[in-house]
Amino acid sequence: MKRLSYFLFLFLILSFCVGCSRQQTTDIEKDVLVFMAGYKPQASLPFVGVYVAEQMGFYDEENLEVKILHTAGSGEHLQLLAAGKVDVTTQDAAILLQRRSEPGLPLVSIALIGQKGQQAYVALQESGIESPEQWAGHSIGYRGTPPPDLFAMLHSFNLDEDVVKLINVGFDLRIFTEKKVDIYPVFKSNEPFMLDSWGFNYHLWDSADYGIPSMGLCFVTSDTILDTKLNELTRFLRATIKGIYFAQENSEVALESVMRYSGPETDIELMRFMLESEILDSVSNISKQYGLGWQTYDQWKKLADLLVDYDIMKPVDISSVFTTKVLKDAQGMH
Repeated sequence: MKRLSYFLFLFLILSFCVGCSRQQTTDIEKDVLVFMAGYKPQASLPFVGVYVAEQMGFYDEENLEVKILHTAGSGEHLQLLAAGKVDVTTQDAAILLQRRSEPGLPLVSIALIGQKGQQAYVALQESGIESPEQWAGHSIGYRGTPPPDLFAMLHSFNLDEDVVKLINVGFDLRIFTEKKVDIYPVFKSNEPFMLDSWGFNYHLWDSADYGIPSMGLCFVTSDTILDTKLNELTRFLRATIKGIYFAQENSEVALESVMRYSGPETDIELMRFMLESEILDSVSNISKQYGLGWQTYDQWKKLADLLVDYDIMKPVDISSVFTTKVLKDAQGMH
């Protein structure tokens, strides 16, 4: 009886210790980061990396809790980032440069996911325009302000702006399909899909294919957050890059992650096209050599020079607009 009481006592003591151990493990608080996507939920590759990392538990592996938010596209994500309300967001590289130049927002790219720019130019096949050399005498659309890559495209074929008619077309693709403009600027990840689904045949020209500096979406933080949350940013980026690689090999799971945020009304085939398009544009000789998301001084300098040459912005300190440290640490490079 005494032996039974002894073993019962020992069992209770061990159970109490195990319980304490489990309680201590459970009580470890995760570090929190706030991520705000630079647009509404969709299969943009940086967004997908975050969605998948959350769903597959990659952030849990890094002891991170990532709060996922979205902006409607009106630019408040950059203001919230600068104010410290958001830790990481996404932004087009050219816009990042412009906002760093004026009004001087403290934006820093920590990974360049889009190695090529987001836009291209299209003309209907029936127009007879088969090359940018034939743009002279035709109307060309732009959105808001004529982009520098448009002028660079013209100049690469020895064409001046006065030989074309520039039209501010906004964001209505029907202006193009109704032939109110001959050459139209498309977002490569979705508008070609729309033209295909509507039955239009077209030629597409990407400025990057003509040697014109072109960069896409980055993961962006601020100077202050980079200084104060370097470890958390490193773990975030490691898990998110892992999510992107997972999405490349498991597109159906990735699309399921997208639909959880975008809702059932979203066209999954459009999301598939977007994901596949952005995976292609995430690859360059630089990313092949150094890994997904890598960025170089030369890339940023060439794009900044293009923007300055066409009076889009004033010069900025290139070394201040990006860092490779976070990605290096995430990759385990030293």
